[in-house]
Amino acid sequence: MIKTELCDLLNIEYPIIQGGMAWVATSELAAAVSNAGGLGIIGCGNAPREVIEAEIANIKKLTDKPFGVNIMLLSPYAEDIIEFLYEEKVPVVTTGAGNPGKYINKFKEIGTKVIPVVPSVALAKRMEKIGADAVVVEGTEAGGHIGELTTMSLIPQVADEVTIPVIAAGGIADGRGFIAALSLGAKGVQIGTRFICTVECKVHENYKQAIIKSSDRDAVATGRTTGHPVRALKNAFTKKLAQLEKQNTDIETIENFGVGMLRKAVIEGDIVNGSVMAGQISGLIKDIKTCKAVIEDIMLEAEAIRRNIYSL
Repeated sequence: MIKTELCDLLNIEYPIIQGGMAWVATSELAAAVSNAGGLGIIGCGNAPREVIEAEIANIKKLTDKPFGVNIMLLSPYAEDIIEFLYEEKVPVVTTGAGNPGKYINKFKEIGTKVIPVVPSVALAKRMEKIGADAVVVEGTEAGGHIGELTTMSLIPQVADEVTIPVIAAGGIADGRGFIAALSLGAKGVQIGTRFICTVECKVHENYKQAIIKSSDRDAVATGRTTGHPVRALKNAFTKKLAQLEKQNTDIETIENFGVGMLRKAVIEGDIVNGSVMAGQISGLIKDIKTCKAVIEDIMLEAEAIRRNIYSL
């Protein structure tokens, strides 16, 4: 099977990381990915410390493999959670929505790997300069909060400018995407949407079925006028957001309209009025598998493609 330096860095079998999706990336999902040879990630979102304490306690019961935690640095609970993760000596921390610079040296003291998520070459270079161990470079094809540049154009530009491992994210769900990312200079991939449609993912069944039934044009971006665009499957919620933007509604009103809508979809199963965050790769996903099957299928397909290329 294909190995890269990311496997050695994170002590994992396959260079596949699961995205730290808020409300979605629970300890059960993360443990299943880690047990399957990838790196499972618990997503903190805006959860308070006590919630993350319970998640960490649970994942330690479910796996003895390395795992990570994603911290949204703009969360009001970020400082408390970072202190807890330091105490727990969590193997890997990924970060978003802020600069992790002031925490990196502290985590390095205990051997924790710090991997920021970035949407541009400039931010990737800045993260390398302040000591990040790797970067997740996320294209606009991804679900949730997104940047402007595509994975196809962004990955090679970042790979040319940094020496730390680049992990490609956005628009990857199978072996073809995996091989493409490595061909562009990545040392591994981060996958989100594909892992939503797994047996171990605890999201509402309606959410999974919405992804499975989606087509290539269903994952749309809203909120560009606020400077914080989000990609989700189109429904009544995204249509209302688009309407608010066309009416030049103030940013605060638009952002307040989205509060609690991800939970409404993930937990309550309201896929009409909630925010069904998912990437443009949704139209490729047609079934629900175990995390182990997802990873094995990706690696087998990638290896077959590699052998075919070498035989040409």
